[in-house]
Amino acid sequence: MTDQGGGGGQNNMQTMTPEQREQAFAMANQEMEYRVDLFNKLVHSCYEKCIDKRFKDGDLNVGETACVDRCSSKYWQSVGIVGQLLGANQQQQQQP
Repeated sequence: MTDQGGGGGQNNMQTMTPEQREQAFAMANQEMEYRVDLFNKLVHSCYEKCIDKRFKDGDLNVGETACVDRCSSKYWQSVGIVGQLLGANQQQQQQP
């Protein structure tokens, strides 16, 4: 979709053909599924790395909390870097 949260999405949707709307919704759904998948991978990865499997406490201890914080930060940084590299690669391929 062309609207990036600027508030003009309703007007854009009204001027779209039914096929364009269907495509926009499909793209939005695909983006949502991608983000959910990324989040689930983050949770699994950081859980495996940081959480004591013996569950001595009901809450995360200080070490686990710090580990999850670092792990999630690194994960999102990695996702951002990969996204930038893929975007740059795609732009290079589109150039004549």
